[in-house]
Amino acid sequence: MSDSVERVRAALTSAGHPDTIAMFPDGTRTAQDAANAVGCAVAQIAKSIVFRAGERVVLAIASGANRVDPGKVSVAAGQNVKPAEGRWVRDTTGFAIGGVAPVGHLAMPLILIDADLMALETVWAAAGTPRHVFRTTAQDLARITQGRVADIKQD
Repeated sequence: MSDSVERVRAALTSAGHPDTIAMFPDGTRTAQDAANAVGCAVAQIAKSIVFRAGERVVLAIASGANRVDPGKVSVAAGQNVKPAEGRWVRDTTGFAIGGVAPVGHLAMPLILIDADLMALETVWAAAGTPRHVFRTTAQDLARITQGRVADIKQD
């Protein structure tokens, strides 16, 4: 098992969340891939979009059906953000793009959760690699990430 997946598993366990990590050999790199693999609606995929605010990670966790508005992320974060480059994402979060989990980061990011996710019961999030996801509820996602619910979707 990869170190990234094990970090996610440890973070889930320490937060009192069950280990619901599953592997899908065909991959879950995009929200649509994940929805196809899991057998759920694309809206139920909690996709991770990494932004950079100076040296700080700002992680937007959005419904797979929504596009994230960087301007709204900047407002919610209280500082300007820009899209993060792949190498910086890996170095600062410990995850490669396509597998960035909402928990288990090398350093605690500022986490913003798409308000639309909160209307859903079951959601699926990346678990450390492009082939691993975990099942949770929107309420538990907010609890275990200590994320702030915000309007971050593009209109």
